[in-house]
Amino acid sequence: MIEIMMSDQESKSTKQCACKGIRTCLVCEPTTIEQKLPNRRVRKETYLYCQKCEKAWLQEEGSTNDHSNHSGQSIQFPGVYVKTDFLTEIEEKTLVSEVEKQPWVESQSGRRKQDYGPKVNFKKKKIKTASFTGLPEFSESIIDKLTNLPLLKNFKVVEQCNLEYDPKHGAAIDPHFDDFWLWGEHLVTLNLLSDTFYTMSDPQNEDYIVKIYLPPRSLVVLYGPARFKWKHAIERGDINARRLAITLRELTPEFLEDGPKEEQGRELLKIAYGFKGLPVGVAVI
Repeated sequence: MIEIMMSDQESKSTKQCACKGIRTCLVCEPTTIEQKLPNRRVRKETYLYCQKCEKAWLQEEGSTNDHSNHSGQSIQFPGVYVKTDFLTEIEEKTLVSEVEKQPWVESQSGRRKQDYGPKVNFKKKKIKTASFTGLPEFSESIIDKLTNLPLLKNFKVVEQCNLEYDPKHGAAIDPHFDDFWLWGEHLVTLNLLSDTFYTMSDPQNEDYIVKIYLPPRSLVVLYGPARFKWKHAIERGDINARRLAITLRELTPEFLEDGPKEEQGRELLKIAYGFKGLPVGVAVI
């Protein structure tokens, strides 16, 4: 039997969502949107990324997204890899079915999540492994497929986060960097069930954004400048149907061979690759 473990405080709570701070969703916005988001800025320019030329092209009236007919202004945009149809429709259906066997936990900005990873205090740089039981069994075949790609041949997954985006909840995620201390260079995500866009923004220049189109069953990898210079987000307007995202993360060199925390990294990977994991907060009783 599977049970979600909650504290007394959590079980007594009557809150309808998990939003905190400036985060909002359609559940909490009717009473909080004006005070939480008083100065949301409208960006002036949108560029659309093209994998074939590794450039992002300014979207203007009359412009085309077809690679052979690009025109107008463009910028170089390295550090993005998108593989369409990384999964077949059958593989996607099987994977979604396995994900759905585990319970969901409410997350911020209208999302639900399943976490397979250690408990981390990023501010204090502390890691606890007591609740980490490893990656789920169904992920083993996915990881084998990932590491057959040249870009990811040395990719060692230590954490997996499944996220559900439902337009009925106004699901989204604000522009952010994933942590640089624990999580390594390659951020890997499988985009399932519906299409969407990654919205990339440069903290040094907020006058424009870059959109990366993600079709269903596609794989996206952010690395290099796209990982370290640009924030990534999923905007509410780009969620038109239920979407599942499976994000996989690796360790930084600090936790790998010859790093100062190699021993701790070895322990984390040993747990992860046991492939016996349940989402954090779930226990078998």
